[in-house]
Amino acid sequence: MLRLHDTLTRQVVPVAPAGSRILRMYTCAAHGPAGLSDLRPALLADLIRRVAERAGLRVLACRAVSDLRREGGDGQAASLDADALALNMRAPEHSPRTSETMGLVIELIGRLIERGHAYSTPEGAVFFDAASFPAYGEISGEPGSASDWPLWEPLREPLRVPAGGGAGQAWDAPWGRGLPGRDIECSAAPLRFLGPRFDLYVGGSDLCYPHHERARAQSNAATGQESAAHWAHSGRLLFEGRPADVGDTVPLSGIVSAGLDPLAVRLALLEHHYRRPIDLTWDALRAADEELRRLRRRVAEWAESPSRPIDTAHAERVQRALDDDLDTPAALRLLRDLEADESVAPGSKFETFLHFDHVLALDLPAAIGRI
Repeated sequence: MLRLHDTLTRQVVPVAPAGSRILRMYTCAAHGPAGLSDLRPALLADLIRRVAERAGLRVLACRAVSDLRREGGDGQAASLDADALALNMRAPEHSPRTSETMGLVIELIGRLIERGHAYSTPEGAVFFDAASFPAYGEISGEPGSASDWPLWEPLREPLRVPAGGGAGQAWDAPWGRGLPGRDIECSAAPLRFLGPRFDLYVGGSDLCYPHHERARAQSNAATGQESAAHWAHSGRLLFEGRPADVGDTVPLSGIVSAGLDPLAVRLALLEHHYRRPIDLTWDALRAADEELRRLRRRVAEWAESPSRPIDTAHAERVQRALDDDLDTPAALRLLRDLEADESVAPGSKFETFLHFDHVLALDLPAAIGRI
């Protein structure tokens, strides 16, 4: 059974509750225009889902994305859908945009005020009372006093008309017309679609502090319990030494335009443990693209041989690596060991590689019939 490093407890633990056949998982995605940095936690969630489903679990996933146009802020709707599809990531059961769930956000803020964890101001703003949640800082390991943060921000002046046309965004609330704070949506969405107690919150380490600390405080204060049983964070992603968000690096579409298979990005990320920081480079992506094509050629060659059962010994070692905190670098090394093992029949290699491609999702059979 899959075990992951829990950022909150600093221990590697089973992610599914004992006796349950359902894994409820929330993924914190883009809060501005989606970029490469958002793909890494999304890939982590996809790997968790695939390994869990292979173990017979039903996965109920939610991935909310902010699509708000803010004054002087990110300015454009954010979407991971196209990039996630290009990287063979399975779509979550629930993928609400913040603009579609404003009623949930306003309801949650009202509940926090009623429970004494938030307060409104005469100007129409609402703030979370950080002092009301002493456990703030436990996920990131940065305990200490935190400043109150906004749950609702009043509209001080008309929003500029977006470049694509249409009106600026603002909503009416009991405290005045305005916009939600940047953290409240990552409490409202999982509580609504996964329930007051769900199994796993997945995100990038760059958002652990303060965003995930705030999300935990809001959710726990609203429910009176630990809402997310476990927390999993992917390591920071750089591209050619710079932060891998839009504006600072080439987007996935630019990588594809350079003639590289988008799944070369997936393979390049799988070559590193999900918790370790990565500095992707063009050289690394080109090498991953070449390796991806080579593996597909090998699978196509093996497909010409008589079919044989999966090689149990090699398969068990690969599965143990995946179950042990998603050690994808070890799993890939073990598959290459299988490739080089001359005692294993080509048909068995074919079946074993295809078996694990359900998790790795690299489209390894893509070259069959083409060489």
